Amino acid sequence: MSNAVRLENLRKVFEGRGGSSRVVAVDDVSLEVKDGSLVTLLGPSGCGKTTVLRMIAGFEAPTEGDVFIGDERITALPANKRRTSMVFQSYGLFPHMTVFNNIGYGLRIRKVPAPELRARVLSMLELVGLAGTEARLPSQLSGGQQQRVALARALITEPRVLLFDEPLSNLDAKLRVQMRLEIRRLQQRLQITSVYVTHDQDEAMTLSDQIVIMHQGRIQQVGSPQEIYSRPRTLFVADFIGKGNFLAGTVRAVDGDRAEVEITQGRLRIPAGGFRPADAVWVLLRPEAIGLAPAGVGRWQGRIAAATYLGSEIFYEVAVGGQNLLVKVGHPQGATPLEAGNPVGVVFDEGSLHLIPREGTA
Repeated sequence: MSNAVRLENLRKVFEGRGGSSRVVAVDDVSLEVKDGSLVTLLGPSGCGKTTVLRMIAGFEAPTEGDVFIGDERITALPANKRRTSMVFQSYGLFPHMTVFNNIGYGLRIRKVPAPELRARVLSMLELVGLAGTEARLPSQLSGGQQQRVALARALITEPRVLLFDEPLSNLDAKLRVQMRLEIRRLQQRLQITSVYVTHDQDEAMTLSDQIVIMHQGRIQQVGSPQEIYSRPRTLFVADFIGKGNFLAGTVRAVDGDRAEVEITQGRLRIPAGGFRPADAVWVLLRPEAIGLAPAGVGRWQGRIAAATYLGSEIFYEVAVGGQNLLVKVGHPQGATPLEAGNPVGVVFDEGSLHLIPREGTA
């Protein structure tokens, strides 16, 4: 039986009291989540990603459209009949119950016999690395341990689809990194279809088979982490994922698979990507694709305008042709950062550039 998730033309409109206002939270969203994969819905606050998740779970009814798991249309099914489980941002543990009883709660509601319930809870504790904590209360656990209990509770009922609503946002940065790797390990081991909501780009890049970028209730782009980062289709996607330099340009000619693009700093030959002469474009140049060289060497010449030291790396702002370029360079321990005012050369490979239609500002 397939546990793929399919959304068809989902739309959700929230009506104000007395019809005084209408908010279109989700606008014609269609998406397929392959069986056994983890797909992340990523976007800024208010983009509609959590509303989509809640419609999959059955906590919100679509204004229009349908939700399927496998071949089963579940749009009208109540939440408790869908065989989905949600892991929440707030953990949602019962503070008066032990770890054992929190995890086993769903099985107890389903009247699973006590011996089977105990065996399954202990097995799940082993799976999430919490063996030996079954008698503790949630208040006796760290934030990361509480999130593992919440994950175990969601998994123990053997859902067809596992849903995550920003589950790591309450944890500190180091623990978030550890937990997202743990979630990915468990998801791949169990091969459970998962939909994960976050606004954290690093989280999405680490966890996902596919990333869905959302903005103003609509899907902007769907692709692998590498596709989303390396070949964004719009200015919004390119600017939302990672850092970028956006150079306004115009396509002057196309020769085979290369476009000759004129920008303020000169002309570049860039992979064409379907663009034609006279098209207005943004040239995307990622900070890590730029290298710094001694003055007089390199494609362009500039001066250090500012430096941000981050330990293992430094972000420089380099003034080139009336525009500041953001440059990311590794920083060996003990090396002296370049100072503001220093002349430098700028080097990069034209093959690392990417063209985006010039619509809007950057």
